[in-house]
Amino acid sequence: MRLFTTLATPKHIARAAMLVATLFGAAGAVHAQTVAAASTQQRAQVPGYYRMALGGNVVTALYDGYTDLPAKTLLGLDAKSVQSLLARMFVSNTPGMQTAVNGFLVDTGSQRILVDTGSGTCFGPTMGGLAGNVRASGYQPEQIDAVLLTHLHPDHACGLLTPQGQPAFPNAQVYVAAPEADFWLSETIAASKPADMQPFFKMARDSVAPYAAAGKLKQFKPGDEVVPGVRSVVANGHTPGHSGYLFASKGKSLLVWGDIVHSHAVQFQHPEVAFEYDVNQKQAVASRRKLFAEAAQDKLWVAGAHLPFPGLGHVRRDGKAFAWVPIEYGPLRTDRAD
Repeated sequence: MRLFTTLATPKHIARAAMLVATLFGAAGAVHAQTVAAASTQQRAQVPGYYRMALGGNVVTALYDGYTDLPAKTLLGLDAKSVQSLLARMFVSNTPGMQTAVNGFLVDTGSQRILVDTGSGTCFGPTMGGLAGNVRASGYQPEQIDAVLLTHLHPDHACGLLTPQGQPAFPNAQVYVAAPEADFWLSETIAASKPADMQPFFKMARDSVAPYAAAGKLKQFKPGDEVVPGVRSVVANGHTPGHSGYLFASKGKSLLVWGDIVHSHAVQFQHPEVAFEYDVNQKQAVASRRKLFAEAAQDKLWVAGAHLPFPGLGHVRRDGKAFAWVPIEYGPLRTDRAD
């Protein structure tokens, strides 16, 4: 009792009150800051890359961005049916069908091979992220040994250049099918085409020019083995020399098929639906039917430039049509049975 009386003087009581007020005030400030931070929406997306193992290879899907394609660019099916198919897959058509732009980096252990380079600075602002995602995935553009182009459209080839117009992959050999180069790099052919196509020819020429000047632009015949373990696959129609690439390692295969599909919601169910920008629509449809059937029969892994990111998965039969089966997210495993 005496101790309590000694300590509990007015002076001590005042100090204790001040200490309690300080502690509660600090706690309140921390709580307020925590609440404020928690109420701030985080809107930055994760980096655009995804990895899978393929035999002895590691495949990294790379997101360049997206473009909105109007439904009217799909040809051969009436508008009502197209809208119904889009709605069935919950694909919005306002202001257009969001369509991914993907590239794929295959690391064989001895080589790093990039299939398509994205749109660089040719389109924007929703595209042009592939080079940044190469870095985010742990690689540097200088480490790329080979670039395989499925075709020379700007959303696949413009990423060959930096914003300053220099080679984005300075140590890479660039490969393109001879019929593709013969078409898009010809100023004579370009001059014979409508004015609205002229920019596409110029972008193709500009994209490969520094590599050609350095002797690093190589042409191949469709169906050739382009680099060891990678065979080109004839897939013409979308463009004259449009090519897929079949990677094989330890009994596993991956078909990187470029622009065989522009709308997964429509074209798997209706392979006969063409795309407005197909140079030869009849050939494009025939290539799609053929590759769908082969991919389903052989249970190939498939990588698509305009399939929803990461654009990796399988094709299966669905009655008389086909269906897309996307890869399931998971760790990088080398013991998969598929």
